[in-house]
Amino acid sequence: MSKKYQRRVSDLIRDRLTTLLHRKINDPRLEMITITDVEVTPDAERADVHYSLLGSDEARADAQEGLDSAAGWLRRELGHSLRLRNTPELVFHFDPSLERGEHIAGILDGLRFADEDDEDSDVDGE
Repeated sequence: MSKKYQRRVSDLIRDRLTTLLHRKINDPRLEMITITDVEVTPDAERADVHYSLLGSDEARADAQEGLDSAAGWLRRELGHSLRLRNTPELVFHFDPSLERGEHIAGILDGLRFADEDDEDSDVDGE
């Protein structure tokens, strides 16, 4: 499988999984999940699905459990809608990038408020 085709299949799987998770799954553990990336192996036997979720460690564990239990159904639905020769096995991995981004944004906001407070005190002190 060429890299271009591999990337196209990954994108199709990501888009379809996002749709399935938001429209068809009724599991409350999977409500706030965001699919961040999908990497398909060159032989298309496996798709590593990276997801993100803002919340506690318990919520992440529940989401992982929910995804693992829904993997077979999701794979079957992908097979019906994408019509690939082989529908890859779905393996879910937590991606902490959104959580890290949220943390960094909080730090930057804190710095911006600290700078504004310093400017206000300089104006008041003159």
